[in-house]
Amino acid sequence: MRAWVVRTPGPVDAGPLVAVERPVPEPGPGEVRVRVSACGVCRTDLHLAEGDLAPHGHDVVPGHEVVGVVDALGPGAGRFALGERIGIAWLRHTCGVCRFCARGDENLCLTPRFTGWDADGGYAEHAVVDERYAYRLPPSFDDQRVAPLLCAGIIGYRALQRAELPEGGRLGIYGFGGSAHLAAQVALAQGATVHVMTRSADARRLALELGAASAGDTYDAPPESLDSAIVFAPVGGIVPAALEALDRGGTCAIAGIHLSDVPVLDYQRHLFQERQVRSVTANTRADGEEFLAVAERIGITVHTEAYPLDRADEALADLAHDRVTGAAVLHVAS
Repeated sequence: MRAWVVRTPGPVDAGPLVAVERPVPEPGPGEVRVRVSACGVCRTDLHLAEGDLAPHGHDVVPGHEVVGVVDALGPGAGRFALGERIGIAWLRHTCGVCRFCARGDENLCLTPRFTGWDADGGYAEHAVVDERYAYRLPPSFDDQRVAPLLCAGIIGYRALQRAELPEGGRLGIYGFGGSAHLAAQVALAQGATVHVMTRSADARRLALELGAASAGDTYDAPPESLDSAIVFAPVGGIVPAALEALDRGGTCAIAGIHLSDVPVLDYQRHLFQERQVRSVTANTRADGEEFLAVAERIGITVHTEAYPLDRADEALADLAHDRVTGAAVLHVAS
């Protein structure tokens, strides 16, 4: 089968992704195999390709927003039927017994495994997954539009929860890519006022089209104080700006798995008056199921740009250089 692997992590323009031919994988006990139809291109894929996240294996196939049709069942697998369309997301294994799993926080599991980092993902014609970690997908979304929901959407939804946005509150969003443009729509559906700060003029236009009250450059001050802020851009220098924009008691959530260094904070300007900053770490399966139901209920708009599988390296480079508005999606099979 055709696939892409991260051969030698480094700058995306140096070609860390390599096209290869691989045997079609066989599902193990409790696993299913899918014939991949689409796979979203996530910024986490870029962090893995460029070495911001240390590799967990050699020649791993990236991609964790995977949509496909079940074409083989491993021993004991029975949750899905052959021919059923399912989704494969970032979280692919948790231990179920550590203190975090035991209290319901499987996203904080001490020994997790992730699709496209610990095991091969969806930049390929086939992929396998433990059926317990796969998702049934809303039928109202086609393959291209549902793929970004599997990470960008789920993580954006969890970030919104971590930001503790009050009902009818004022939300600031810093960076406006695949995840942010989905989280913004959930917040708007909840009655929030949304202000977007991002360096891309195209992204600012998209934000206004989706209903944002304002859209400015990355470090612009929003037109009013914020109850909550979410930093989606992986730039630590944004954190002080987001904190300074918060009203008293406000919360800033940092949504990325990787962030450049945060500058020194000034206690009075950035934290006093009970402002707080929080990270966002992966998601639980319950988060995913809940978000997919919300996305279908509100009819979320997914802005995508399509690339064939053969141009996966180009898609990743376009993401790195801010040439993608919304989410990039690989078309693997029809």
